[in-house]
Amino acid sequence: MNKDDRKLFVLDTNVLLHEPLAIYSFKEHDVIIPMTVLEELDQIKDRKRDVSRDARVAIRALEDILGGEITPEEIVEGVNLPRREDHSDASGRLSIFPDHQLDFTNGSLPDINNDNRIINTALHLQKKHAPRTLVLVTKDINMRLKAKGAGILMVEDYRRDQLIDDVRFLTKGFHQFEGNFWDYTDKVSTESYGRHTVHKVPLTAFGDEPFYCNQYMLDDKSNFCGRIVEKTETELKFLDLGKDRLMHLEAWGIKPKNIYQGMAMQALMDPDIDLVILTGPAGCGKTLLAMAAALELVVERGLYDKVIVTRNTPEIAESIGFLPGTEEEKMTPWLGAITDTLEVLHKNDVNPAGSMNYIMEKANIQFKSINFMRGRSIQNSVVILDECQNLTASQLKTMITRMGEGTKLICSGNLAQIDTNYLTAVTSGLTYIVERFKDFDGSANIYLNGVVRSRLAEFAEENL
Repeated sequence: MNKDDRKLFVLDTNVLLHEPLAIYSFKEHDVIIPMTVLEELDQIKDRKRDVSRDARVAIRALEDILGGEITPEEIVEGVNLPRREDHSDASGRLSIFPDHQLDFTNGSLPDINNDNRIINTALHLQKKHAPRTLVLVTKDINMRLKAKGAGILMVEDYRRDQLIDDVRFLTKGFHQFEGNFWDYTDKVSTESYGRHTVHKVPLTAFGDEPFYCNQYMLDDKSNFCGRIVEKTETELKFLDLGKDRLMHLEAWGIKPKNIYQGMAMQALMDPDIDLVILTGPAGCGKTLLAMAAALELVVERGLYDKVIVTRNTPEIAESIGFLPGTEEEKMTPWLGAITDTLEVLHKNDVNPAGSMNYIMEKANIQFKSINFMRGRSIQNSVVILDECQNLTASQLKTMITRMGEGTKLICSGNLAQIDTNYLTAVTSGLTYIVERFKDFDGSANIYLNGVVRSRLAEFAEENL
């Protein structure tokens, strides 16, 4: 490829924090890291926050390429990216631009902060390397607007881990047929395995509709409900569940209030499903179902040894040391949803407070910070990872790879309540794992359609 045909990508700091190895994601094109970005990474790497690890990984990746016998002149000019098995298409060059040597007093934007300095650097490089195309890549929405207004022709979000363009297209974990399911096909073969009935139907009966393993199927005219256990090129094999049976499931005294909760409870109570992903609006029952199922599986059925509850707590690493008590007690302010759920599960007991304390000891419920989960191997446990919508794909990967033998992971989140600056519904790690795991036979995903918390919560979800 001609040099003028290769693009120049200038990366903002938040791109490297979002994905530390982002420098390998631009194929044959060249990547430029302004010196200001290195300074920001240096300031972040020693913070007591989860993001500091990503900063250190990014710095080490740059050191692996630019360290050793590379001269300062070569670093500025650009060094060929080394070949990596997981990024075999990366063949461009990487360089560090010494923007601290430039005089930005007459720049397009006042030199008052790092964002403006990076934008001015991109403007300088756009002019210097014309007619080559220069692209500023940042996760910061406001910075993208400022850069456009300042005169940068190409400004983009970093979306390498974005698997869908619109969250409305995110798989919900079930497919609802119009009418009666059995009207779609008359070619059915049935097998019985103890209490379970499995049907096989030809795939051609449903046109081009995509189906996935452990996807639920239901219709709107009959009692039909099934879960796909196997899909081949010619047929679907699904477990016959039935809506009535799902609605009569029970875990720790909790019964489903709608069919979506019924499907979720069936997946939660199945020990053969290692990962259950629950999505849906506030008040749909995600946390309540997860905790009820966890207590049932640990205390009543004895299938697991303990319950570990964790969630994303961005500010916890800096403030946790100032709180009194053990790690579990320090985590209490961030896990109010879990303790609220335990109160609901035991509100009718003679002594609710005593019941909660007894169950927390009996089920060995542990509250853990996500910041301290790295390096662990969790065995024979039910792990509830709450508020997943605020995690990146790499953070969720780190958590999922902690799960050892005999462990069930329950991930839940609401994509309408993302609190972090650099994530949207389509770039959230929760969206990422829903799409990545939809073909995995050890996982199930259910969108809990409908608010059951209260009529006030339901009205607010629909009208606000």
